[in-house]
Amino acid sequence: MNSSEIVALLNKTASSLENSTDLDPLIDYIGDAKYVLLGEASHGTHEYYTWRAKITQRLIQEKGFSFLGVEGDWPDCYRLNRYAKGYLDSGKDIFSVMNEFKRWPTWMWANWETAAFIDWLKVYNESFSADKRIGFYGLDVYSFRESMNSIIQYLEKNDPKALAVAKTAMKCFEPYNKDDGQSYARASSYVPKLCEKEILHMLTEIIKNVPNYNHDAENVLSTEQNAFIARNAEKYYRAMIKEVLPLGTLEMNTWSPPYNDL
Repeated sequence: MNSSEIVALLNKTASSLENSTDLDPLIDYIGDAKYVLLGEASHGTHEYYTWRAKITQRLIQEKGFSFLGVEGDWPDCYRLNRYAKGYLDSGKDIFSVMNEFKRWPTWMWANWETAAFIDWLKVYNESFSADKRIGFYGLDVYSFRESMNSIIQYLEKNDPKALAVAKTAMKCFEPYNKDDGQSYARASSYVPKLCEKEILHMLTEIIKNVPNYNHDAENVLSTEQNAFIARNAEKYYRAMIKEVLPLGTLEMNTWSPPYNDL
């Protein structure tokens, strides 16, 4: 196919995007789908983020979608979630919440397009009861340290017994806590289990006690999810080792799970 044929095909099949109503064919095509996966051709590009937000707004308003799951760290996105749902302790404005994004790449979500969408979602949620408000959640497993810190902060106030278990798990990871899991991955090639038992013990203890953590359902969900993230991160670190190469070098397999954005 030559260039003129490609141009002709694009002219025949492409749709102009000037305003939100130009999305009508896409919204009609989505129909009654329960899940919609939205991505972008490049991270951080203004146009992709802007149109993704417009699509998301229409899906929420017209199709009744109830939450967003994005390619981001749970702890950082959870702060956006609480702000969007109007919790009193969630930050005075969207910029203060965005400034809490610390782990690279901060620009992937800490940008004005996301800020504008979360501000819109906060206003939209105000007309619903707390249990009906739209959530914004991160699905990545790269936030081991942040998730463990969140777990410990919660357990310090709510569960001293589980807190001791969590601190034991954290202590096990201390020698490998400097490079996002690569040193842990290398060590696991010699000692396959390492901290798996401690992390599983913590996860089991938290799940067992979840029914007793009932004063803030959203924080309970966050604590449980952070425990699953810690468990999955530990498994992920061990899976990073693809094979042992000659001369003692290691090839790191940095596969990333294919999460999308709605």
